[in-house]
Amino acid sequence: MATILSVSGSPSASSRTSRLLRHLDKRLAAQGHHVIPLDVRTIPAEALLGADFRHPAIVQTTELFARADGVVIGTPVYKASYSGVLKALLDLLPQYALTGKTVLPLATGGSVAHVLAIDYALRPVLSSMGADHIVQGWFTLDQHLTAHEDGSLTVAPDASEALDQVVDQFSAALDRTPLLAVAG
Repeated sequence: MATILSVSGSPSASSRTSRLLRHLDKRLAAQGHHVIPLDVRTIPAEALLGADFRHPAIVQTTELFARADGVVIGTPVYKASYSGVLKALLDLLPQYALTGKTVLPLATGGSVAHVLAIDYALRPVLSSMGADHIVQGWFTLDQHLTAHEDGSLTVAPDASEALDQVVDQFSAALDRTPLLAVAG
């Protein structure tokens, strides 16, 4: 099966976005995929904000993107766009870091007014980075996500059903995409 890099673009340690991604990672892993979680907030700020392409954390992150067959990108929506910490990371990756990859964009936010942030803010950037296939993304309202003290997450039934569908479509798209051989 495929190697999937699951990227949370939330700056918050208690983020519903991150918890949602880790929740969906379990579904992908149950389908036989190898899932590698990445919380952008754990990359040193001085490397991200200083655009230090040679920083070991940036080099390692770039290698994770290169090895992945598919990428899930999740972000909270702030001011009708994806997070600044995600923007900082995407700016440091090679121009065509997503070439040969299938990508699933996800977003969370407090209002349906932000539902188009995936299509108008995130999708164009992912496309410009060479993504071979960007599957239908999904926006989940914060009110449909209940974070628990133990780090787990409960997703409201309607939202859970829709998320399962987009994750399954992403998984099916990966199964149809020829996996690239990675030179070691």
